[in-house]
Amino acid sequence: MTEPPQPPNQPPPPSGYGHLPGPPQPGYGFPPQGENPYAQQPAAPYGQQPQQPPYGRQPPYVQQPPTVQQQPPLGAPGGLPPKRKRTVLIAASVAAAVLAAGVGYVAFFRDDDAKEPTAQASTPPAPSGSPSVDKGDGSGNGSGDGGQLGDLNAGRKQGEDKVLWLKTAKIDGPGMGVEAAGQWVVGDTVVKSVWKSLTGYAVTDGKEKWTLPFPAVICSVSRQATPDGKAVVMYRDGEGENASCTQLRVVDLKTGKEVWSKEVPKEGIFDIFTSPTLAMAGDTVTVSRGGTASAFKISNGDKLFGHALGTGCNPDSYETGNGKMIALATCSDDDASAEVQGVDPVTGKKNWAFRLPKKFKVTSIYSVDPVVVDVGNEATKERSILVLGPDGKQTATLVGAGNFATGCGDTGLFKALTTCPSAVVDGNTLYLPTAAAAGAANEIVAFDLATGKDKWRTPAGDKRTLTPVKVLNGQLIAYRKAESDQGGEVLAIPADGAAPTALLRHPSGPATPIESSFRTPRLDYADGRFFLSVSRLNAQGKDEKLLMVFGK
Repeated sequence: MTEPPQPPNQPPPPSGYGHLPGPPQPGYGFPPQGENPYAQQPAAPYGQQPQQPPYGRQPPYVQQPPTVQQQPPLGAPGGLPPKRKRTVLIAASVAAAVLAAGVGYVAFFRDDDAKEPTAQASTPPAPSGSPSVDKGDGSGNGSGDGGQLGDLNAGRKQGEDKVLWLKTAKIDGPGMGVEAAGQWVVGDTVVKSVWKSLTGYAVTDGKEKWTLPFPAVICSVSRQATPDGKAVVMYRDGEGENASCTQLRVVDLKTGKEVWSKEVPKEGIFDIFTSPTLAMAGDTVTVSRGGTASAFKISNGDKLFGHALGTGCNPDSYETGNGKMIALATCSDDDASAEVQGVDPVTGKKNWAFRLPKKFKVTSIYSVDPVVVDVGNEATKERSILVLGPDGKQTATLVGAGNFATGCGDTGLFKALTTCPSAVVDGNTLYLPTAAAAGAANEIVAFDLATGKDKWRTPAGDKRTLTPVKVLNGQLIAYRKAESDQGGEVLAIPADGAAPTALLRHPSGPATPIESSFRTPRLDYADGRFFLSVSRLNAQGKDEKLLMVFGK
């Protein structure tokens, strides 16, 4: 293998490397489920052809996950399973290339002696929020589930919690379906975006509180809301086939009122508004699209900075987290080298830059503060998960067993990378789920970002899937996905990896086929309630599940 050159001004990498050879495989996702009337999903996103985007925009390669022995479900009788023999999986050594390149490549180890904790039931404080006035269609059906709420909770077993409400949608839209990507929980309101509108529902009973229609299709939303409950939404400038995603609007999610709206101006003649992404840091929102980007004040819409295609190392896209901002840049040299840049979110000024080795690209972003990125070389199938310090210097390389996602959360041909939704950072710990093969269990791995080593693992249990959601009160909140005959669970895992506590145990029976049919859902846990919503609808004029809420 030709050794890539040493990146400038980078420290020597830590020891223990290997690469991950193998054919292209799908990234992290849930295994297929059985037929369900609510489970229909489109084959490809609206306006996109089912094709493989260029390298760096979707997973080009991943390692096949190791075989996982069957394990009893969390909370099952019988305690912990017998300890298993320790196995070590190390890919072919590329130490010489690593020392030359200044970048470490992941050597995946697997500790089969990892403990499998048992979830204990917990009684959290009663959630707050009061029912709102029904502003729906006057039918009196606040649940929006066709009057089936009682049926969904029928036959609950001892210790199981409730489906609080299920909201469905019936839309006759375009053949490829419609987007429903936005979900925000703000106080006593949960807001969902669907096609050409935002709607706020009371968290307690699902009654509609407000609806804000848009002139055309919503094409991008901010993943988070500001601390005072505002979100940023983009929509198309018309209904025709040539309409572009250029219209920017800030919405107060508490009231459903527009704060301001404007058209995003072009950053040069080559600026095309294809699949823009939004990122917020403080009072700044960035609009990244097709190699160019602009930034505006969330408070009043004033433009802060913009970048067009040009010479040097030009920022392709911005991403934010904990008030920090980074840019992913492509350099105009013969090799189209890539950089990760630390950026001032107010001025757009570059504070530092980390140059990747030749032919390496960023394939996933796991965190912005601290910076944790997955980088790889498509040609050599080499890969590494790097930790960068506040000055942009590499401080660690993650080393641990498992098959972790690349290019997660990104499906657009020109769409900028965004932070993986299932990656959670708290302080100096990164929580990542391993990929779940069909019929096999996965686990959540806690990585120490100071050393790059895994600290502990929590297995999902026999044929189950665990997904990190957020950190709350110093504990990791995770969702144990439902199966067709088993309800899901919301677990709290202590920071030291001790036995998880079951905050919610979703009901078995009629609710489980619906809950288990959610694909790549939006997840949130707030004030003792768990929110589960779809990211797309078929929109074929039939009732489809939209938003399902669980609680005590």
